[in-house]
Amino acid sequence: MPSSSDSFSLARAVEIATRAHEGQMDKAGLPYIRHPLRVMDSVTGEWPKMAAVLHDVIEDTEVTADDLRAAGCPERVVTAVLALSKRPGEPMEGYLRRAAADEIAIVVKHADIADNSGPDRMGRLDPATQDRLRAKYAKALSLLAEYRADQEKPKT
Repeated sequence: MPSSSDSFSLARAVEIATRAHEGQMDKAGLPYIRHPLRVMDSVTGEWPKMAAVLHDVIEDTEVTADDLRAAGCPERVVTAVLALSKRPGEPMEGYLRRAAADEIAIVVKHADIADNSGPDRMGRLDPATQDRLRAKYAKALSLLAEYRADQEKPKT
């Protein structure tokens, strides 16, 4: 007998993300859902696409991991979304270390940063915000690379 996650589709993930982000605007004043949809379109594979479109729902909306599970979202996708979700008061290093340790989350995080730092999105922001975000994203990419390299070192 198939589990409920067998029937969970990418369309269902998009529906959940769209409903969760309804009314939210990005820093440029555009509907926020456009960002997770772009991130989703930039990754390959069903589970990475699901995680990409859902990557901000736990962090930025009322949706919880248990809500995703109750909707039938595969546990592997929920795990990746949790790895991508910054917890209240958590330093950037903490969630980036989690993202770097998860094979789906690290791909989605790279796509997320690429979208956030893209010329279309950055061009809508004032120069001071652009500078602040460029520095933040450069640090995030550096930390992801460092954490990933640490994880890939052979254990002796």
